[in-house]
Amino acid sequence: MEWNIQARAHACQSCKQSFADKESFHTLLSDGKAGYERLDVCQECWDQQFSQGATERKGFVSHWQSVYTVPPAAPPEPIQKENAEGLLRRMIESNDPDYIPALYILSAMLERKRVIKVKTQLSKNGQRIFIYEHPKTGDLFQIIDPNLQLHQLESVQHQVLHLLQHGFPTQGGDSSVSTPEGAATPQSPGSTSDATGNVAVA
Repeated sequence: MEWNIQARAHACQSCKQSFADKESFHTLLSDGKAGYERLDVCQECWDQQFSQGATERKGFVSHWQSVYTVPPAAPPEPIQKENAEGLLRRMIESNDPDYIPALYILSAMLERKRVIKVKTQLSKNGQRIFIYEHPKTGDLFQIIDPNLQLHQLESVQHQVLHLLQHGFPTQGGDSSVSTPEGAATPQSPGSTSDATGNVAVA
């Protein structure tokens, strides 16, 4: 399964009207041919076109309501140490299955810090998948549960802390990562795990 970051729309994807700051809108998540697909619509279009029978729509997975906020100006690119959110995005964009355990721990850490929020939990091909949303940008992140065991947590925590301290491997550099023995890859079935580790970020 391809990982991706699905950006929030800045206009209703039905009537094309731009969202105003603090405007309420609705997000529909569907399972399409290319994977999970989001649709952002204004309150008026939701009431007129989507509220009735939304759950019966082809491929329907989940629905939630959010408040649109005008995105802040883009910050300058980090030139030294990765921050946790930037690291999460770079690992997802790498689409490297070796980062699945680290992504799971890092996303749990960011959830505890209220940087991202779980919008829904799904199951696909025997794997549990968390759909996280960034409240400020509206971006969605698909995080696979690797079904980590307690004896694997320490090595994954060390991997996350190493990446936070030293940055994400650059192209052409040492990009090798150590996947804990028994941790899932995208083809391996995942299941519920209560252990998310005790990684802390100052």
